[in-house]
Amino acid sequence: MKKYLITLLTFFFFISNSSQTNQDISDAAMSIIDPNIIYNGDWVTIPYPNGDVPPTIGVCTDVIIRALRKVDIDLQKEVHEDMKENFSEYPNNWGHTKPYSSMDHRRVWNQMKYFERQGKSLRITSNAENYKPGDIVAYNLGGGTTHIAIVVDVKSDDGERYQIVHNIGGGQVMEDTLFSYHKIIGHYRIF
Repeated sequence: MKKYLITLLTFFFFISNSSQTNQDISDAAMSIIDPNIIYNGDWVTIPYPNGDVPPTIGVCTDVIIRALRKVDIDLQKEVHEDMKENFSEYPNNWGHTKPYSSMDHRRVWNQMKYFERQGKSLRITSNAENYKPGDIVAYNLGGGTTHIAIVVDVKSDDGERYQIVHNIGGGQVMEDTLFSYHKIIGHYRIF
């Protein structure tokens, strides 16, 4: 019953944000572009809910967190609440025995699992037309390294595909790398 109630509450959370659109997520991602963000994924204790690492640092998952927060989705709270009730459903690559509200939402695998559990998964293809502004795309970079980004409403110079906003070490930037050097392992649409 408790699991059902949490799932129902999460469903209503997304419905209550129905005035938001994927375009709003794209716009939010564009608004947080800052090449001066220092890539730093250190464990930092942050407030809960609505906590964030210092604004001068971040990693790829912080791009997702910060953009979604601008459309009234606190991914920290949402992931933490779902993990509290469904901990065994999430990857345990870190050997934890319980969720940690300061860090769990900052992991690519946990964001992917959360979006999947909320029914936000889309088919992975190599067709650029399937990736729309506001979509979230996860990648396997090889060697056990994952990455995540937001598709934005700016086309590549050749007009063939949308660009992404992400942080892969050069700040929160927009780049034409949707298919460039990553294997896509997740595709999600929030609204």
